[in-house]
Amino acid sequence: MARITIRIDDALCERLQRRARKVGISVAELLRPAIDQAADPRGGYVYTTQDEILSCVIQTLSIVAASVRRRSPEALEQGMADAKALLEAKGLLGPEDQP
Repeated sequence: MARITIRIDDALCERLQRRARKVGISVAELLRPAIDQAADPRGGYVYTTQDEILSCVIQTLSIVAASVRRRSPEALEQGMADAKALLEAKGLLGPEDQP
């Protein structure tokens, strides 16, 4: 198996290590799918599919949140708190978003 060595910022390295630990894999295992996708022979923009899916999910959740806000502001507040806790547990929040 070939080996690639790259230099990255210490803070980025720490974030990658923290994210990998949270999901129980090595940093190399975390990065391999992204590298594989970057080497896609079709040569397209690497993140197109994920960006399109993410934009649809965000739009859908925005509509749901607007509906819940009208019916029960308390339920929306609790749902947002629950979502933040889940995102934090998965290591998906940046330092600025953590308590």
